[in-house]
Amino acid sequence: MGLLPTTGDDLDLVRFQIATQPGYTHNLDIDQQRVRGTTDERDAVLQAVYLILNVERYAYPIYSRNYGSELADLIGKPKDYAMSEMKRRITEALLQDDRITSLSDWEFEPGRKSVRASFVVHTIYGDVEASKEVDI
Repeated sequence: MGLLPTTGDDLDLVRFQIATQPGYTHNLDIDQQRVRGTTDERDAVLQAVYLILNVERYAYPIYSRNYGSELADLIGKPKDYAMSEMKRRITEALLQDDRITSLSDWEFEPGRKSVRASFVVHTIYGDVEASKEVDI
């Protein structure tokens, strides 16, 4: 007799338990360009938001094709188009992280050659405010 279940009836005897693992990551000091220990939960998500928004998707082979945002090609586009695309692309990029549940409260500040988007990121650890300025 084997050790693995072979029928659906055998699977009823097997109990699976899913445990959430801590999401420890390096705590990056962006201003000083160095690592300061580790962080987790809300601070780790805030750091992930920063990194996702500042890594251009497909530009660096070290990152998966699902990591980063696609904002560089908005240069030269009309502001109305850029604002709607920023919202869509930022939302798509950040929702790749399963700790982020949604984004809301979008505000756009058009500048002479840029657009700044501010928004609230809803995470499993609470809400965080974020923003991204894109040259257009």
